[in-house]
Order: sequence, then C-alpha cells, then structure tokens
Amino acid sequence: MKVLNPFIMAILMAYLLYIPCRKIEGLFKRNKLLKKRARGLSVLTVYIMVVILIILLVNLIIPTLKDSVESLARSIPSYYNRAIQFVEEIPEDSVISKETVKNIISKVEGINFEEIFTVDNITMYIEKAVGIASGVFNIFVTIIISIYILLERTAILNYFRKLSRAMFSKDTYDRLDRYFINGNTIFFKYVSSQVLDAILVSIIMTIALTIMKVNYALLLGVIIGIFNLIPFFGAIVAVGLTGIITIFTGGLSQAIWVVVVLVILQQIDANIINPKIVGDALEISKILIIFSVTIAGAYFGVLGMFLGVPIVATIKMMLDDYIENNKPKETITS
Repeated sequence: MKVLNPFIMAILMAYLLYIPCRKIEGLFKRNKLLKKRARGLSVLTVYIMVVILIILLVNLIIPTLKDSVESLARSIPSYYNRAIQFVEEIPEDSVISKETVKNIISKVEGINFEEIFTVDNITMYIEKAVGIASGVFNIFVTIIISIYILLERTAILNYFRKLSRAMFSKDTYDRLDRYFINGNTIFFKYVSSQVLDAILVSIIMTIALTIMKVNYALLLGVIIGIFNLIPFFGAIVAVGLTGIITIFTGGLSQAIWVVVVLVILQQIDANIINPKIVGDALEISKILIIFSVTIAGAYFGVLGMFLGVPIVATIKMMLDDYIENNKPKETITS
C-alpha cells in the first residue's frame, strides 16, 4: 500500500480536477488556434490555479488559523478553571447533577493543550486525517501521474471499455457501463457540491461571527464548514462546540445569540443553499442517510461519515435497477 499510495492519490487528484479541466478545455476549443492544444492547456491552467490557491491559503488563511489555535490552546486552562468554579456554584437541588459535570470535566484535567496544538502536531494530525503521500518524492510522483491521467483520460477510459466488452456479454457490459456512469455522477456531484457548500458555509459563518465580534471567528467558521461535510450530525456538533467556546470567550448572553444565529444560518443552508448545489444527485430517504453516516462512521471514521452517503446512494441505484429488471410481469385479463 505504501508503494501504491502515490498512484492512489494521483487517481484521486485527477478525479477531483477532471470537471474543471473539462470545462476549461471546452473554452479553449472554441479558439481555432488553441483547439489542438486545448487539453494540455486546460491541465496546465487548472494546476496553476491550484498552486495559486495553495499560496493564498499558506500566506493568508493558515497563519491566522495558527494564531487562533495557539491562542485558544493557551486560554483553555483558564476556561477549565471557570468551568470548575461554575460547577461548584451549582445548587444541590439543581436539575444538572454536579457530580456528572465534574466527571466530564475531570476527563480533560491534566491535558497539556499547548503541547497538543503545536504546529508540528497539527501538521501530523492533518497528515493522518487525510492520508496524504509522505515525502517529497511521493508528492512529486503523485502530481506527475495525475497530470498524465488527465492528459490521457480518453485513451484510458476507451481501453477499459474495450476490455469490458471482451470480458462480458453485451447486456452485462451495458449494465456495468450504466452503473459506472451513474455512480460516478453521484460520487462526483455529491463530493464536489459538499466541498463547495462547506466553503460557502465557512465564509458565511465567519462573516456572521465577525459581525457579532466573537473571538476566534475565522477558526470557528472553518470548523463549522468542515463539520458541515458530515450530514445531520456535523452541523449539530459544530454549533454546540461553537456555543461552548463562546460561553467562555464572550459570556452566556453572546453564546445564546451565536447559537440562535448559527441555527438560522444552518437552516438556510440545509433548506435553500445545499439543495440548490447538490440538486437531485441523491434521491434517497433521510433514514438511509442517517444509517449510512452511522455505519460508515463506525467502521471508517470521519472519511466514512463523508463518503457513506454516496456509497449507499450508488448501492440503492443498483438495487432499484435489480428490482425493476426482476419484478414479476403483470398479467392482462380480458
């Protein structure tokens, strides 16, 4: 797997960049002088855009996030002391059990958050989370292979189509081809739309939190956007986490207003923005979505919670096709 890692990452990179490459290639083909070199120019343009985006992230957003994380880590001990003081002031006849809260707080006692949130550790966490190819050589190989895949994608697909025709009957081939095309559409539309929605949510939430003068507005906005990638549960966890942090940084009154505003914005996203972006890519019930997120998350972690929905949608498409092709024929009686 270590040897294959650059190839797997290259396929994933080419898969994510395929649509922008295809769109830009179409624009170049409109020009007679650039038509013959449209594919190469489109790939070059997309990778230049990716490099520019990475430079902007490294120079503008990441330093601010780093400062916010370090500042939050330094402040956690004082927040912990405030929480302990709050618990001690809880009346004995309160609905909230003092002992229960103490047990929860005691679990984080003794953790050195400043050591956990060092730059080196954060980098390590990110590398483990996304499983990127380690080492300069692997990254270089990944980029080169992804470029070749994008340049030769038509020849690669045609070869696998010819191989499939040789291996399977016409009916089986047609069915597999339909599954591949529809499954690919579901996967790409879901993944790309969810990432786009997460970016929009991050921007909207950051602006809202900045207007409300909440501490760590950019950090919290990015966290909400990332959690928003996980259907249903992600938004709840993100809003709850933001509310808890705001209680310590701005007080209970500000936290209540923050939670109210974030819930309203989340509802706007869930009912207006997200459906517009995703469209009809996933025609499955909410029960199946919750089921897929829960099961895939239990076995494959955060990545499973994100990819579980399109996987279940693809399986459902295959089952619907099987039911349609094997349902008993209705008899016509005179």
